[in-house]
Amino acid sequence: MKSFEPFEHYCDIGNDIKNTLALILAGGRGTRLKELTQWRVKPAVPFGGKFRIIDFVLSNLVNSDIRKIGILTQYKSQSLIRHVMRGWELLRSELDEFIECVPAQKRLGEDWYTGTADAIYQNIDLIRFYNPKYVLILAGDHIYKMDYRHMLAFHKSSKADLTVGCIDVPLEEARRFGIMSVNEQYRITGFQEKPDQPVPMPDRDDRALASMGIYIFNTSFLVEQLLQDAKNEHSSHDFGKDIIPPVIESNRIYAYPFIDFDNDRPFYWRDVGTVDSYWEASMELIGVSPELNLYDMDWPIRTSPHHYPSAKFIFNENGRQGKAIDSIVSEGCIVSGAEVQHSLLSTNVRVEEYSSVKNSVILPNVKIGARCRITNAIIDKECVIPEGTVIGEDPEEDRRRFDVSPGGIVLVEPEMLGQKIHQIE
Repeated sequence: MKSFEPFEHYCDIGNDIKNTLALILAGGRGTRLKELTQWRVKPAVPFGGKFRIIDFVLSNLVNSDIRKIGILTQYKSQSLIRHVMRGWELLRSELDEFIECVPAQKRLGEDWYTGTADAIYQNIDLIRFYNPKYVLILAGDHIYKMDYRHMLAFHKSSKADLTVGCIDVPLEEARRFGIMSVNEQYRITGFQEKPDQPVPMPDRDDRALASMGIYIFNTSFLVEQLLQDAKNEHSSHDFGKDIIPPVIESNRIYAYPFIDFDNDRPFYWRDVGTVDSYWEASMELIGVSPELNLYDMDWPIRTSPHHYPSAKFIFNENGRQGKAIDSIVSEGCIVSGAEVQHSLLSTNVRVEEYSSVKNSVILPNVKIGARCRITNAIIDKECVIPEGTVIGEDPEEDRRRFDVSPGGIVLVEPEMLGQKIHQIE
């Protein structure tokens, strides 16, 4: 299969970038993340110490010079909307640049969004109002870095009606994705949505080409397909199930592989859709040379500023040292005579004396009391861990009090500790 040249070799896309509207699907429930999405939508879940999941796709767009951005929200969206309003008002309206949250409003009927295609259809007036040449549709709940200009250049040079961003995944994991068959020019010849028996790639019988939930449509083609799909009462109104398969033979539908051909491997992309995958992706960041480099100033990840002071480590006595080893410790944290090992502390976390935190992800504003032992855990925002608490050492005791994932990760949120910060009594 062919390799790809740099995007500037395809064609000039300067004006096309300015004439592209990005719509981010950010309304899903994210139920596989259990209590992490009980009170917030998945794109609003904290990740990487100071970021939210939504920050990665927004940073990709801004770094790609795509500055017309709509975020389509639905379930439990208040924290997401507040985060975007506080941290992402950086574009210039006088240049027709914007990042706007668009709540579900039942614009074209009495139903909330029933599928990915229906979410775009119910906002078809926005597409008509801005009248872009291209519409870039993105999921708001994945972690990755991607220059969308490369994909847009490929779309234009291929004279495609639709281009689907794709990544190769192990065959045993492919049942979770939309899987594509392609020819040598990456024109899609078949598409299966979450198949029981995925079709492997032509040159790799242990890998499959999976949809990333990234689509570039020619606007006229998108509107035509949305209108047809909306009339089909048997449709589930989903891009993978209902929009893409029927047009493969009659239209120019291409796959854009998000693959590092120089090193023969896919680029970094994570669907942090389960407690275990979220914990694993967080632990990857702690490595010496992680695939996702948060310190890359050439491709900065932006977020809402918190204005906390620098992290602080206090006390240096025998058995009472404030220290962190192989860890990420965010601004505002105080490690007071405690030890943190191979863990990620988000903003404004307190760890009190004689406590230890190992192989764990601690989300913002958590307070861990003295003499606690926390291992292989995710502690949600605002938790106050009482003095002497032990988490992650006795699986049966953990299951009695908390949520334990299939991979053995203990998820703790305030209500499990009797701290009813979200509930009205």
